[in-house]
Amino acid sequence: MIVRNGKPRGMCRFAYDGLDRVIHERARLSVLTSLVTHPRGLTFVDLKQLCALTDGNLSRHLQVLEQAKLVTIAKGLENGRPQTLCRITAAGRRRYTDYLAVLEQVVIDAATGLKESRALRLRGVTET
Repeated sequence: MIVRNGKPRGMCRFAYDGLDRVIHERARLSVLTSLVTHPRGLTFVDLKQLCALTDGNLSRHLQVLEQAKLVTIAKGLENGRPQTLCRITAAGRRRYTDYLAVLEQVVIDAATGLKESRALRLRGVTET
């Protein structure tokens, strides 16, 4: 029997402890997904467009991700103009991958539950 948090696996099957709160927020998930698909990084402007965020909103979410060591932010000049480049860190990539594995389990559990529920309904068994 697999034990999680001191309880048998079946008792906390849907706890999903691996859904990282830092990543799970919609805007931060968008930022990390954008960055993981662009290994060389993205400028602040490009990231803002991809994630449909305002300057202030993106700045705040990047600050949270940087404090969690999931991203790095480098400020510099490009053609004499200020530019901010954002990149996902190796630790950020690992945490993102781990998060996706848990999210995949959520989808599998939901699909399995829906399939089982549908089968019960087709057999005329009512759910409680």
